[in-house]
Amino acid sequence: MTTPPRPPRRGLFAGLRASFLTGLVVVAPAVLTIWLIRAFVEFVDSRVVPLIPVRWLPEPLPTLNIPGVGVVIALLFVLIVGWLAKGFIGRSLINWAEDLVARMPVVRSIYNAIKQLAETVFAQSSTSFKRACIVEYPRPGLWAVAFVSTETKGEVARKLDGEKLISVFLPTTPNPTSGFLLFVPEKDVTYLDMSIEDAAKLIISAGLVTPDSVGANGRKTRS
Repeated sequence: MTTPPRPPRRGLFAGLRASFLTGLVVVAPAVLTIWLIRAFVEFVDSRVVPLIPVRWLPEPLPTLNIPGVGVVIALLFVLIVGWLAKGFIGRSLINWAEDLVARMPVVRSIYNAIKQLAETVFAQSSTSFKRACIVEYPRPGLWAVAFVSTETKGEVARKLDGEKLISVFLPTTPNPTSGFLLFVPEKDVTYLDMSIEDAAKLIISAGLVTPDSVGANGRKTRS
């Protein structure tokens, strides 16, 4: 019986290189996350705090360098704006401002793109998509990830009277704010167990980021 050849032994340099790469994979995400959060806090503080009159701040605050004060003030400002926007006066002011922006060619394009992205990311559950799914597109045998919007109603449902249709939004990669609205027979819609957020990550990353799935043993595994 022939003895199989032994695999070549890894040298010291190869072992050190493998250990370094493994450590880099562990350390780099944590360091970059901390750096990004710190850079964001410092950026907001440097822009927001100088806008606040000194007389409005507590007495020791102007002489103290407390990280995150600007972030807290910015969050409170956004909260107040959101609360005012729910009222009639707030909605009227927003509509007037958006009408004004709509008359500015370049500013209009930038504002609409950012607004669509914000509405997609921060949409509340009452107006967001219901579930993630896959549908055969653009031809049978090819599958695309999509989001279930609602059951098709109105004129479209009346014109296509027959089987039950589901309205699904099929986003493009890597920009999920653009895409196609499809009216698909319910029997041709395959629902996914992954959340809307995980499906969005899958689309934005062009398949490079695979969401966690629950394996047979009940534990989460990454594909």
